[in-house]
Amino acid sequence: MGNCMCNEAGVLIFPCSGGSDVGELSDKVARKMAKCGQARMICLSGVGAHIPGMIASTKSANKIIAIDGCQVLCSKKILEHAGFNPISFNLRELGFEKGKTQVNKENIEKAASKISGGRGEENISRNSGSCCGN
Repeated sequence: MGNCMCNEAGVLIFPCSGGSDVGELSDKVARKMAKCGQARMICLSGVGAHIPGMIASTKSANKIIAIDGCQVLCSKKILEHAGFNPISFNLRELGFEKGKTQVNKENIEKAASKISGGRGEENISRNSGSCCGN
């Protein structure tokens, strides 16, 4: 994406939490980004169930980000099925292999940095895991 998403309003993030290590990593990355103020999480299942309030919130977003752990792309497909065109990130394509990925602070920070535009790795190492250097 090229630009850090720090303090960017209207960014919603939808991880597929799946049933594997990369699903757990996807969820923890989204939670880290939400905690840092880079995005807001809304329930992916609620969008898939076409809950009116969740659909309305998603429609009002400036950016919709799907994070999937594997090639099945459940988050991306659920959002597309609901009529949205998300920016899609597949952790597999970012170097995290299903069944072989440790869910630890280092991998959470590495994946979050790649998704948030690459600024984070340099800032994370300098600032002990803080968000975009803040």
